Amino acid sequence: MSLLPGPSPASAERVFVGLGANLGDTAAALASALSALSALPGTCLIAVSSTYRSAPVDAQGPDFLNAVAELRTALEPVALLAGLHDIEHRHGRQRGERNAPRTLDLDLLLYGERRIDGAALVLPHPRLTARAFVLAPLAELAPGLQVPGQGAVAALLEAVRGQRVERVDVGVVPPTIAAAARHGGTAAGALRTLDSP
Repeated sequence: MSLLPGPSPASAERVFVGLGANLGDTAAALASALSALSALPGTCLIAVSSTYRSAPVDAQGPDFLNAVAELRTALEPVALLAGLHDIEHRHGRQRGERNAPRTLDLDLLLYGERRIDGAALVLPHPRLTARAFVLAPLAELAPGLQVPGQGAVAALLEAVRGQRVERVDVGVVPPTIAAAARHGGTAAGALRTLDSP
């Protein structure tokens, strides 16, 4: 789904965050995470893709439910990443084995045009270009987007078309955010979903 831009923080960056879950009530986890993202300081939730179902990559376990959120934020990248980790922790995320099943996974995919290669953070996300479950919702939100140093999101998606990813009709926009969008939004911004009337 996508959102109409509303008031956003001064000096805000356009940011994309990947959301995924494959344990427990995955739709509820994504909805709760979207509420938490919209509550981060200096941050506005601008758009949310449709939800997608995908098989785990390089792992076993149930299918994932995935989406991508577009934000505007005044938080610096490392502070935003810390906020994402805090939201994951509050949702029962256990860090350990790579690609293990999880209650919630939040990945900082893109932060404006920034390219960062640090110990704690790499931007663009290092596996963004290899994952159809990220590229499909990202292309839905921003079909003309250029991934810094990698190329057009549409071309990147075409390169991974063989990966199973399926758009599903699962509502993950929290009712309070959706209601605000229907009634002209709040100070945090208004939401418009691609699937809504």
